[in-house]
Amino acid sequence: MTTTFETQRTALADVVAIPVTPFAEDGSVDEGTHRALLRRLLDGGVRTLTPNGNTGEFYALTPEERQLVTEITIDEAGDRAVVLVGVGHDVPTAVACARHARERGAQMVMVHQPVHPYVSQSGWVDYHRAIAEAVPELGVVPYIRNAQLHGDRLAELAEACPNVIGVKYAVPDAARFAAFARDAGLDRFVWVAGLAEPYAPSYFSAGATGFTSGLVNVSPAVSLNMIEALRSGDYPAAMKVWEQIRRFEELRAANGSANNVTVVKEALASLGLCRREVRPPSKPLPEQERAEVAAIAAGWSI
Repeated sequence: MTTTFETQRTALADVVAIPVTPFAEDGSVDEGTHRALLRRLLDGGVRTLTPNGNTGEFYALTPEERQLVTEITIDEAGDRAVVLVGVGHDVPTAVACARHARERGAQMVMVHQPVHPYVSQSGWVDYHRAIAEAVPELGVVPYIRNAQLHGDRLAELAEACPNVIGVKYAVPDAARFAAFARDAGLDRFVWVAGLAEPYAPSYFSAGATGFTSGLVNVSPAVSLNMIEALRSGDYPAAMKVWEQIRRFEELRAANGSANNVTVVKEALASLGLCRREVRPPSKPLPEQERAEVAAIAAGWSI
C-alpha cells in the first residue's frame, strides 16, 4: 500500500511550533520545565511540534540532549499533536537521529539546511535523499534557507523520495518563494512559511498553507489568530495580528537574528515560565531590552 502521509500533510498546513529548550540552573536541559512548556502549547491548541528546531537551540545541544528533547516531546504530544523532529549535521548523524525519531514514534523529520561552506545543487539533493531513503515511513521536510537552490532540484528529490512531502521555506523573499514553489511543484508539497508570522501573510498569498513559529511559545492564541485569518483569506485581520507582533519580531530579527531565541526566552522568563539562559553563541538581552520584551508579552492575551 502506498503511504499518502495525509495526517502529516494536514499537520504542516498549520502553526508549526518550534518549542524552546529550557535550561536548569546547572546548564542542563530542564526536563520538568520543558514538559510544562509543551503542555502549555498543547493546551493552547497547538497541534504540530518541532523539537530540535532553531528556536530549540538545535546547534547548541549535544547528541544526547537532542535525543532527550525528542523523547520528551513525543511523550508529551501523545495523540494530541504530530511531531516533526529536527535532524541535521553530517549524513550519518542525521540518519541516526531520523531513525531514533521513527523508533520513538515521530511522524516526520525536518532536515536542517546543510551547514557547510560548499553546497552544490546536486549535493543538496544527495544529502536529503540519503536521509529520506533511510526513513521511508516518515514524512520528510527540507528546511530551505539557501536562496541559490533551484526549485527543480526539490522536484528531483521528490521524484526519488515520495516521502518528501513538505518544505519549510525560509528565504526572506516572497517573490522568490512564489517562483521556487511553482518550479518545484506547487501542489506536490505542503509549503510552510519558515520565517514565521512576519512573513506568513505574503507567503500565504503565494501558496503557503502553514507557518513556523517561535512566538507561539509565548502566546499560542496570537499565532492561532493569525493562521485562522489567513485560512479564511482575511488579510486585513491577519495584518492586525502582524502589527501586534511586529516589534517583538523586529527585536528577534535585529543584528542578523542574533537574539532570535533570546527574545522568546526572555518573554517566557518575564512570565515566570522558564529561565532566560541561552547557550553561546546566543546571549541574554541587556536590561533595557528585557523590559521592552516583558511589556510586549504582558500586553498579549496569554
